[in-house]
Amino acid sequence: MSAGTLSAVAAVGTFIVIAASAVAALVQLRHMRAGNQLEALLMLERDFQRSELQSALRHVQERLPARLEEAGYRRELERPGFIDSASHPELLVCNWFNEIGTLLKHRLVAEAPFMDLFARLIVHCWARVASAVAIMRRTRGEAQYHDFEYLAIQAARWVDRHPRGTFPRGLTRESLPDRWLDADRRSGSGQDRHGLAR
Repeated sequence: MSAGTLSAVAAVGTFIVIAASAVAALVQLRHMRAGNQLEALLMLERDFQRSELQSALRHVQERLPARLEEAGYRRELERPGFIDSASHPELLVCNWFNEIGTLLKHRLVAEAPFMDLFARLIVHCWARVASAVAIMRRTRGEAQYHDFEYLAIQAARWVDRHPRGTFPRGLTRESLPDRWLDADRRSGSGQDRHGLAR
């Protein structure tokens, strides 16, 4: 075998080794990214379970609409500067969703699994707090909670694309008996269009 042939074979061998190394590095980067995405999602889930946030979500669900009817409560939201979240727990909800909106906007958290878990809640919470945000924007400008707004828009689109969730196609869903459906409909309980309790 001539020196030229040996040189060509060595060059091809070197190329194969470099290409295999590059592929291995890309696979490793993909696994690392998936691990980071999973850790970020689990961190958000842990944050969601915190009692302080759960209490704030209950406030948004049960008390905020009535509190916004009070002029003094609205003045506290409109006034520039610090707003105490002890008096305004809705701010904890707004801050949490705003942070998540920032993470999703910059693709630091994978959108699909997050929306699969939280899209309906996001839409519901935004509908509840939008009036409070509008009041804060009187003095703070349009940037106030704009990433929560972005998140809510994305979540509404997600819900519209997946009105029945993301149950895998091809699997037969189980028919669940609803023993109290007729009684509850007669009593006036209901849900909004996103399947959330009113």
